[in-house]
Amino acid sequence: MDRGRLFVLSGPSGVGKSTVLTQVRELLPGLWYSVSATTRAMRPGEVDGVNYHFVSQDRFAELIATGRLLEHAFFAGNWYGTPRDPVEDRLAAGEDVLLEIEVQGARQVRAAPGLGPQAVLIFLAPPSVDELNRRLVGRGTEDPETIAARLAAARDELAAEPEFDHTVVNTNVRSAAEGLVQLMTGSRPGSRVP
Repeated sequence: MDRGRLFVLSGPSGVGKSTVLTQVRELLPGLWYSVSATTRAMRPGEVDGVNYHFVSQDRFAELIATGRLLEHAFFAGNWYGTPRDPVEDRLAAGEDVLLEIEVQGARQVRAAPGLGPQAVLIFLAPPSVDELNRRLVGRGTEDPETIAARLAAARDELAAEPEFDHTVVNTNVRSAAEGLVQLMTGSRPGSRVP
């Protein structure tokens, strides 16, 4: 049995990763999506185990200490990370896996022994910096301090685009999702999908 492929979707905060991912999952129902763990509070409408695994600070620290996270990052006062075991199990079973993580986490996956070198890193880019700023402010889910932190981080994250194997520009959610599906079902390194 062939081993599954690991895809990593990343990009700046507010670029629409979660929204595009919802469309990708409709287009590729067989693709296994890894649910991240976080210490942040659940937002209205979110479901534990679907949007995130919501865990305590102590539980998250235990996952780090025991090496059970493929990647992890501290951002805007909370921890985020990808549980390692389910990812490795699915890949070993021949299933493709998609991670939706921040740029810092994508770098950790790329450096992970055994997994990183084979991972396909995809950068989801905004059509412009102004549009990204509008999306971040327009969410209405975060306080001004968190928005300011996300805007500052987004500028740094945009500079990381050349570190990725592919770029998809999120001008339109449906076309971005179709571009991702195209990359995951057969692609060449270095392509840029509008």
